[in-house]
Amino acid sequence: MLLFLSALTISIHYMLFRDVKYLESFAITSLAYIFVEVLIVVLLIQGLLEYREKRALLKKLNMLIGTFYSEIGTALLKFFSLFDANASKISKELHISGTWTSDDFKRIEKMVEKYVPAFHQEPGNLEDFRRFLTERRGLLLNLLANPNLLEHETFTDLLWAVFHLSEELAARKDLAALSKTDHEHIVKDMNRAYGLILRDWILYMKHLKDNYPYLFSFAMRTNPFDTNARIEVNS
Repeated sequence: MLLFLSALTISIHYMLFRDVKYLESFAITSLAYIFVEVLIVVLLIQGLLEYREKRALLKKLNMLIGTFYSEIGTALLKFFSLFDANASKISKELHISGTWTSDDFKRIEKMVEKYVPAFHQEPGNLEDFRRFLTERRGLLLNLLANPNLLEHETFTDLLWAVFHLSEELAARKDLAALSKTDHEHIVKDMNRAYGLILRDWILYMKHLKDNYPYLFSFAMRTNPFDTNARIEVNS
């Protein structure tokens, strides 16, 4: 049909103007530019496809991150805060609300980057912590095996840090009898995992606020740093 329409248009032009030389010149000129036109079209279509593919990938990644925080991340933040003597200093700043703006999230991101936790010198009740991580070892492995994580290095680092901490705790026979040096090693692993989870949690909360208000509402009502947070909706 396209070829027919092209031939029909050329025929009409010839019948009206009887100018064969112009048609020949125009055909050669059009042929010369067709390569540039094809290049532009290909680049445009490729750019649109890549943009669409990237958006789809980001959506899948955010779903994985949401699964992590729903199943393990939020609870891990609660566990870490129990061992962090400085938790009260930062928890007040992490009472995220629906009135927060992008500037508020940027401010807290910078504060979290500089934050240094102070884990207790005594091991405390690490047994519950170990049991919690051990029970969710399968989830961590499934998340790490997801090929989509290749596009999100920071979240991959987070998962490896948590998985490594799980291995370290699982390998100890008696967590209540750790030597000072061994305990310092565990604290170093906890510090690494805590920092990564806390940083990504801020980004995750911002993502929910911007895109999923109903999920953001639930996240605020289960905020691990807000002792007054209640899951029940009162108003």
